Amino acid sequence: MQFKLGELFCGPGGIAWGATNAEIEDKEFKIVHQWANDYDENTCNTYRHNICPNAPETVYCVDVRKFDMNQLAEIDALAFGFPCNDYSVVGEQKGMDGEYGPLYSYGVKALKKFKPQWFVAENVGGLKSANDGKAFTKILDELKKAGYVITPHLYKFEEYGVPQARHRIIIVGIRKDIDVTFKVPSTEPYKDIDNTCKTAIENPPIAADAFNNEPTKQSDIVVKRLMCIKPGENAFTADIPEELQLKVKGAKISQIYKRLDPEKPSYTVTGSGGGGTHIYHWKENRALTNRERARLQTFPDTYEFIGTKEGVRKQIGMAVPCKGAKIIFESILKCFAGIEYPSIDSNIEY
Repeated sequence: MQFKLGELFCGPGGIAWGATNAEIEDKEFKIVHQWANDYDENTCNTYRHNICPNAPETVYCVDVRKFDMNQLAEIDALAFGFPCNDYSVVGEQKGMDGEYGPLYSYGVKALKKFKPQWFVAENVGGLKSANDGKAFTKILDELKKAGYVITPHLYKFEEYGVPQARHRIIIVGIRKDIDVTFKVPSTEPYKDIDNTCKTAIENPPIAADAFNNEPTKQSDIVVKRLMCIKPGENAFTADIPEELQLKVKGAKISQIYKRLDPEKPSYTVTGSGGGGTHIYHWKENRALTNRERARLQTFPDTYEFIGTKEGVRKQIGMAVPCKGAKIIFESILKCFAGIEYPSIDSNIEY
């Protein structure tokens, strides 16, 4: 059985890579790209270049609010990682009241139009608490009303072998008239994987001339500041001379000039933010390159991102870790193929 996948808010293709590379024992079950949509031109170019180089016209670069879905081919599955700006704990958490909050509704619209057999929706963990939890309840209700049995779960991707502490709510829905039950994959098979950031970045070594591997120029003051910061420390927990300290009022975000701890997974890779938010090497006095950040997101080195250095950073930070997505899609395929696998109960009541 081949599932044709449509994708809204596709980003650079972390979800798509996981879907199209998902494999199970029954080789008849697989997922293929059908169409995708995002509003950013370079993000779409990255997706075309890596996911569907022979069908670039199937990626529609347009704001979803102006997107005519009537032009799209039929699909068997839908994925949508709707924008998280208004649900993020780091942001102001405007939820439904923000500019991006209501965009999930276009995923609901696509479900009602195409009636795919299943869907995968993704957002940040902060979605649960936005608008005092009302936003999350509303989204789950609308997905159920669209005709789906849903299984939301807060996935901690570092528990699935990903070399990064990244916590995301993934909602899997299967159409009510289909006699298939999704089960959240267990973390047990991944507990012995070496998912330290050091291993991810150094093994195998990245060629100096690798694509997207341009170094970030560090100012003298940043280098001096980093020299005072030990692995795992940040600009506010390290013992830094007064002349090098950051003069900030209000929130002291723990990731500012934070060095990686080589013995642990990375902290969360983000797509935006000014000085001090680029993720810093545990030993060298510098920020990571985009290729190193892509490794923490489990993109293969052959995955080439299109755009400016800062634009590529944003693409990598907005993506779903490739290998994390692959695990979820393989679980869906196993459910449809009737293959048992280790599973756990959902950690979200709904």
